[in-house]
Formats: sequence, C-alpha cells, structure tokens
Amino acid sequence: MKKTILMAAATAALSFGATFTGVITDSMCDNADHKDMHMASDAKCVVECVKGMNGKYMLYDAAAKASYVLSDQKTPEKFAAKKVTVTGTLDAKSKTIKVDSIALAK
Repeated sequence: MKKTILMAAATAALSFGATFTGVITDSMCDNADHKDMHMASDAKCVVECVKGMNGKYMLYDAAAKASYVLSDQKTPEKFAAKKVTVTGTLDAKSKTIKVDSIALAK
C-alpha cells in the first residue's frame, strides 16, 4: 500500500514538470549576448541563427550559467531574446527540456 502511494505521488510530480526561468536564445550564440553578431536586435539574431544557420532554440539561465535545448522549436520564436518561464521536464544527460509551456516571466 505504502509503495503504491509513493509511486503514484512520484508519477504525479513528474507529469507536472518543473519550471525554468531564463532568456530564449539560440545554439549558435549559446547565451544571451548577441552583440558580436552585429544585428539590429538580439531577437533578430536569435531567429536568424535558428532559421538561417540551422541553430536550435535554447533557454539560457544566467544564474546557473547553463543553456538548455528546448524540445519545442516553434513556440520559442515569438519569445526570442525575452525572459521567459518554461514548464517542462529536464533530461539532464542531454541538457534538453521537454517543453510543456512557455510564458513571459513575471
């Protein structure tokens, strides 16, 4: 009985995922600093690196000094270079967040 309850609690916790806060960036720049690319804006740099250079959208967490690839490669475009909160599950080995949702950070 105790084992079943613990298993159910663990499964429920996994289904909700964790939250991660950071800036939407790209795998070409790998952080929130795009000044070396000499583009009109950071957001333009992020989108151009993903679309034009086959990069991937990532979440850069400045506090942890870590970048995570996002499983959803469509939704992040509208949040390029903005601070967001991503809800999802982290695969620590591949440093990929399986995205459940993305919203502007408060």
